[in-house]
Amino acid sequence: MTTSDMIRELCEKQDISLAELCRRIEQTPQNFNKKLKRGTVSFEEMMAIAEALNVEYEQAFILPDGKKINISSGERNR
Repeated sequence: MTTSDMIRELCEKQDISLAELCRRIEQTPQNFNKKLKRGTVSFEEMMAIAEALNVEYEQAFILPDGKKINISSGERNR
């Protein structure tokens, strides 16, 4: 699943349009659609989407022992 697919599915499950999401993250639909097509949505934008829709977003490496290295903090977590 691509980032674009994830965002579109999230909008569908949250029952909002992509245009409404763009309004909430203060981007124009034209600009954001270009990012979706190119696959260039940044981590910061993903975090803004999560905040705007009141959901959690996580991006991490999970080590064999179960510890996580989260991109947002660089910390290892259990």
